[in-house]
Amino acid sequence: MPWFVLYTKSRSEKLVAIALQKKGIEVYCPLMKRQKKWSDRVKIVEEPLFKSYCFVNLREEERSLVFGVSGVVRYLFWLKKPAIVKQAEIDIIKDMLNDFDHGSIEVVSLAVADRIRIDSGAFIDHEAEVVSTQGRKIIAKIDSLGICIAIDKSKNKIKKIQAIA
Repeated sequence: MPWFVLYTKSRSEKLVAIALQKKGIEVYCPLMKRQKKWSDRVKIVEEPLFKSYCFVNLREEERSLVFGVSGVVRYLFWLKKPAIVKQAEIDIIKDMLNDFDHGSIEVVSLAVADRIRIDSGAFIDHEAEVVSTQGRKIIAKIDSLGICIAIDKSKNKIKKIQAIA
């Protein structure tokens, strides 16, 4: 059975996962442990790795069962079909969360006009502006060299940087 991606109301991922489990639906909501600091204490809390998303493992004809749960908004679609995540990809996420320090894991989305620093490859230590994103590929403009380059996110280290105001 495939894993489908559910889009949930903001900050409802864990509640949706618990409610779906109670209905007998296999659900995976990847959680990271983060240290949160309040004025009077520091506490370790679990936060969803992907904000507003859960994965459900069910047959195509059972997809409507999730809509009886409060907090479920819709399924995520890709090319007008429900987005499917392979079991191997779910296993990679589980392994990553089990094997690595959660403080070093960060999900960063890049948008046009974001500033990045290239931390590997031929253009290491250069700053660039994102011109476009296409899956794993980023087209970025390096002002200091006056060129645009294509960067494969899976093969190069890049870091989003704050714009200077």
